[in-house]
Amino acid sequence: MIAIDFFCGGGGMTRGLLNANINVLCGIDFDPACKKTYEANNHTYLQKDICKLTPEELLEKFPQIKNSNDLLLVGCAPCQPFSILRRDKYDEHGNIKPHKSVNLLMEFGRFVKALQPAHVLVENVPGLKGKGADVLTNFKNMLVENGYNYDERVIYAKDYGVPQNRRRYILIASKKFVPVIPFATHGEGLLPYRTVRQAIGNYPAINAGEECVEIANHKCANLSPILLERIRNTPHNGGSRTDWPDRLILDCHRSFNGHTDVYGRMKWDEPSPTLTVKCFSISNGRFGHPEQDRAISLREAAALQTFPDSYVFKGSMQEIGRQIGNAVPVLLAEVMGEYIMRAAQGNGI
Repeated sequence: MIAIDFFCGGGGMTRGLLNANINVLCGIDFDPACKKTYEANNHTYLQKDICKLTPEELLEKFPQIKNSNDLLLVGCAPCQPFSILRRDKYDEHGNIKPHKSVNLLMEFGRFVKALQPAHVLVENVPGLKGKGADVLTNFKNMLVENGYNYDERVIYAKDYGVPQNRRRYILIASKKFVPVIPFATHGEGLLPYRTVRQAIGNYPAINAGEECVEIANHKCANLSPILLERIRNTPHNGGSRTDWPDRLILDCHRSFNGHTDVYGRMKWDEPSPTLTVKCFSISNGRFGHPEQDRAISLREAAALQTFPDSYVFKGSMQEIGRQIGNAVPVLLAEVMGEYIMRAAQGNGI
């Protein structure tokens, strides 16, 4: 089985598919900051705007696509149009504004129609089924019109062994079999959820602003004196800003009870909260280390996304944070890839 990974970012989906013994020919993404990371760890990175890329160009670069009867196209389009975290989603009348990348799923669909792969895999935020319902419906109609069977589900990554409470939308389509989204392997009555402790408990202690040179990307953001005092006053193992003395409370929080996770610490023996592109910043979520007075390091964030320590990220802290936060968890991608391989070979779920 060969694959092309559209909107590949730093390569979480690609790495998972490679672990599942699927030959990923290339990743395609517009972001130049991802190129060094992707190519250092995977294969060819095609830096291209999908809206300006043609199926003919792809066939010219990878002629083996034409003769493959086991081609997988993967599309993890940018989730901003459908994310609950999007800050600019409403206009002055309270209506949801269209996002510039809202049609990227259909741009991906253009390659599905032209190349007619045997299999299709889509991963996105659950909001794709809500705010993106019209786009998604058009995409699914296109699949049916082109002879695909498909299954879709909103899943939790923690149900598949990822130590993170990450909720995602998955669609698998195929011309060779009738897909069924893989069943959970972890949870009540199954294997226990993997925890923050299991994922990051063995990394060496570092202080805010420090880097452990023996472990790639084990580097964390510096903290100002007031932020350092705040994290020191946040109880270990799950404490939050609601535990601070009055002198440390921000004025904006005195009259607003929302976003209680910001400045919080993770809990050792539970999956982490969903990582975002700001996962290295304590002011952007519950990204404080369970014990040490700092945010989690980039390496620890990568581990919570199930990247191996050998996977080295390139770029600035902000660029690497974006690559990690936007990534498909490697293990989740591997589970989906292994299922597609088994089902394509007639071995069921």
